[in-house]
Amino acid sequence: MLCAAIFVVAAPGMARAQELGRIVSPILTIDRDRLFSGTLFGQRVNRELEAESNAMAAETRAIEAALEDEEQQLTEQRPTLSTEEFRSLANAFDEKVQSLRAQREQAESGLRDRIEAAQAEFFDEIGPILGAMVRARGAVMILDRRAILLAATDIDITDEAIAQIDAVLGEGTPIGNDGPGETEAPAPDGNETPQDTDAQ
Repeated sequence: MLCAAIFVVAAPGMARAQELGRIVSPILTIDRDRLFSGTLFGQRVNRELEAESNAMAAETRAIEAALEDEEQQLTEQRPTLSTEEFRSLANAFDEKVQSLRAQREQAESGLRDRIEAAQAEFFDEIGPILGAMVRARGAVMILDRRAILLAATDIDITDEAIAQIDAVLGEGTPIGNDGPGETEAPAPDGNETPQDTDAQ
């Protein structure tokens, strides 16, 4: 996951930032949520997970409808069954309901795990990209905007980061396949590479 701040040694980038007329600040900000949802990678993940969630919901509704029919049939059969027979069938039905409910909960938990894993993969992949951007801006760290009460607009790099991430990662690898390999991220000015960027 993206840490609260990314620290880098950034002295060479400061002169370039001044030449471009930007605010030279040791701290940059980023909107973590918008960073994910605004990139091609995040949008692809959200589409896949939404489709999986919708399919799971449809399956759950079908199971519930089948159970309602089975319960109705059991109720209609009750007058023709002995007490022991009805109790046996009712207990079997209850066990079936509990088993299916546990399977649904497990599936929902698995989906939540996949969401968290996809986001973790994303933030792992973008570390070098953000590191290069920090150096190019002459900064030393990036903070989540939610941790800051007020800041200058020019130190927020969310839009710039989205463009850089899209250029390097694109949509990434569909969920269920092996994740994308390590990617070298070009620095925004095209002259530096992030290999010697220290990120935390």
